[in-house]
Amino acid sequence: MASWVIEGVMEDGRRFRPSDWVERLSTVLASFGPDHRLRYNRHVQPCYIGGQKCLLVDGSLECQDPGAFEFVQEFARSNRLRIRERNEQEER
Repeated sequence: MASWVIEGVMEDGRRFRPSDWVERLSTVLASFGPDHRLRYNRHVQPCYIGGQKCLLVDGSLECQDPGAFEFVQEFARSNRLRIRERNEQEER
């Protein structure tokens, strides 16, 4: 399945605010491990691509947790964020 990148840039080219949106969204889907440390969902990971904060969404999230997938997609749509398929050569 394809992975998707949600960029911190809106469709009209403006930078999305608040600037910590990636951390906020990632934390909503995170959980605490047995060591009491926050663990990001393995299907939703914050990352930097080209020096820009992005959210990497693994396509398998749609099958694994349809509610979380819809939540992330609706967040991106309602805020008019750029969504694109991840290029495998991009570093995380």
